[in-house]
Amino acid sequence: MRFGLLILFSISAFLFSCQPSHTESIIALDSYHVEDGFNLEVIAAEPLLKAPVAIDFDSRGRIWVAQMPGYMDDLQGSGEEDPSGSIVILEDLDDDGVAEHAKVFIDSLTMPRALAHVYGGLLYAEPPYLWFVDIENDKPINKVLVDSTYAVEGNPEHQPNGLELNIDNWIYNAKSNFRYRRYNGVWEKEPTTFRGQWGITHDNFGRLYYNDNSRILLGDYVLPNTLIDNKYFTPKSSLDKLLTDDQRVYPAFAASVNRGYAKGVLNSDSILVNATAACSPLVYRGGKFTAAYDENVFVCIPEGNLIKRALLTFTGNSTIAKQAWQNKEFITSTDEGFRPVSLKNGPDGSMYVVDMHRGMIGHHAYMSPYLRDRAKEKQLDTIINFGRILKVSHDTATFDEIPDFNALEANELLSLLSNNNGWVRDRVQHFLIFKELKDVIDEVKKLAFNTEKPLSQIHALYVLDGWDALTFDILAKVIQKSGSEVASHALVLSKKFVSDDNSGQAVTVFEDVIKQNDLGLDLYLANSLGYWIALDEEKFLPFMMEILKRREKNATIIDAVISGLSQVDTLIYNNMAIMDSLKHTAFVNKLAKSVADKKADRMNAIFTKEVTKEDTRTSGAKMFFQICASCHGADGKGIDGLAPPLMGSEHVKNTERLALIVLHGLEGPVHVNGEEYNINLAMPGLIRNETISDTDIANIISYVTNAFSDNPKRLSKERIRELRTVKSSTGMEFTEKELQALED
Repeated sequence: MRFGLLILFSISAFLFSCQPSHTESIIALDSYHVEDGFNLEVIAAEPLLKAPVAIDFDSRGRIWVAQMPGYMDDLQGSGEEDPSGSIVILEDLDDDGVAEHAKVFIDSLTMPRALAHVYGGLLYAEPPYLWFVDIENDKPINKVLVDSTYAVEGNPEHQPNGLELNIDNWIYNAKSNFRYRRYNGVWEKEPTTFRGQWGITHDNFGRLYYNDNSRILLGDYVLPNTLIDNKYFTPKSSLDKLLTDDQRVYPAFAASVNRGYAKGVLNSDSILVNATAACSPLVYRGGKFTAAYDENVFVCIPEGNLIKRALLTFTGNSTIAKQAWQNKEFITSTDEGFRPVSLKNGPDGSMYVVDMHRGMIGHHAYMSPYLRDRAKEKQLDTIINFGRILKVSHDTATFDEIPDFNALEANELLSLLSNNNGWVRDRVQHFLIFKELKDVIDEVKKLAFNTEKPLSQIHALYVLDGWDALTFDILAKVIQKSGSEVASHALVLSKKFVSDDNSGQAVTVFEDVIKQNDLGLDLYLANSLGYWIALDEEKFLPFMMEILKRREKNATIIDAVISGLSQVDTLIYNNMAIMDSLKHTAFVNKLAKSVADKKADRMNAIFTKEVTKEDTRTSGAKMFFQICASCHGADGKGIDGLAPPLMGSEHVKNTERLALIVLHGLEGPVHVNGEEYNINLAMPGLIRNETISDTDIANIISYVTNAFSDNPKRLSKERIRELRTVKSSTGMEFTEKELQALED
């Protein structure tokens, strides 16, 4: 009997030891409201997560999470440079749809901000570096440095992020003018349009969308990198465009926002009026919502504790966005800890929400005294050890089992290239390319010609492109037989095949395109013509003239033409017959500027900008904490016996007076807000420190006026240089009376 009990106890102990180290988190969502017909579920939460900022899904559909717990751990941003970040794998061991275990993949990271499962491994950003690692048994191996200057300078709000693998097989970023790919085993980096601030997404066609704090949706009218072939031309009419003028948001309650004191920021009920921290747009491509939601854009508004929905309209040469509703949002919450910072399409067709769930998400360098006071009052700085992943699904959705892509044969992968879920199609395209599964090349070619499945056609074209298996003959047939969107991609890809051998067939194809008089086709044909004109002006110039005459007022078309003319722009400009026939048109004016910029060697900024520069307030914050905070306090409220407060001080509000104090110093007594501070110490000036430049002084002023007054101001480094020569009566520190006398 005792022996039997011992055996039973031993078995029970063994089984118990095999259980996951965490249990499923139970989080009530009573304070959340999601649009009718949708479900909102918690997939993972604390203690599994702490300050998640980005996710991606692996080949088995598991969620991998980048965590940034060092960001705004308190109101001073302490610990920002500590290696407290990590990337973890969420595991649902009992297959009930909710994670109960988090496995650490990489830890001891400093501010990890983006990750992407590509090329069978993991690409991830840990400023200043972009790394790639292979994965073996859920462990990183073969670590490779992809880019040592991915995010050289800037605070966490303004560093590159995103790592969005697009249909063209390139990886794009927000807050960056570079894109990446691995080609024949070698990582490549090349310039692209500078886009947005936090988060980036693409639609089914391959156009990119992004945003910044105060503009909920920006985007490109055209496919990426199609209009930047001419390094001396900047296509302002078609890239980085504001897609809607409506920046209204409709929070469920009066949340705390940074500039709430400023006119127009809050309404009469103290509720946010317009977006101030919009981020991470997502084009929904999951195929599991109703048809009305296909390619809708969802946008995170973390300062308003909500997610909004916008509708897209495509005109052929532009994109227009419109808010889905007025006085209503897709998801709202009265939980001020709800901080949606990233959205993702999932392998099951659901939309996934990364909720950083943190009281303070605005960087301390930008925080106004107004918000600092309200954060302390509400104890928002205590909401720090949280983090959640939420799933949004539709009531009518049925879900297929998520396959393990690594276990699928080439023909099984190919069958999924027609899936309704854009995440699945993107993943299949990528797997076929990097695994070089060319035994299905004939089937992929057939799919490229299958006009009944236009989305699959586009993916098939880029699979062939990734295999270096395209020919001009394939592209010509696709252009002639397919719809406008597919033919547009084929026209873009055809620029690689400009040659004498293909010129005759190109003329025939382009004649067919011109006859269709389709705006989208004219756009991409116009962009490709410059390459053919360089080959044979007589054959291909008439196509350009036809498009320019019938679209002479279309700014996007004009941008497309001039971008394609990089090899022959001067030749065209010097052709008086062409210039006379297009006299007084926008084309002539833009071409003239492009040619002039080429002569002066003034390139499009994306070809000269190598790193993202740090915001002046961030640079100033670093210097303030190094030099000033020990006396004035990190919160600017002063320290008894050492220094008076900066918060609300009249000496801070006057930037020239502040500059003189920082440069030359100040001796007491000093009055701040009517109170006298007669500290028996003089504040030394920085003028004798040769390592501190005029730019450094300007940055300190930028930070101090932002952090400790309600009227942020800047002072130019040129003016600071002039103020170096302004001396007190002693040549040492100024007195308060001397400063006041200078202003009289």
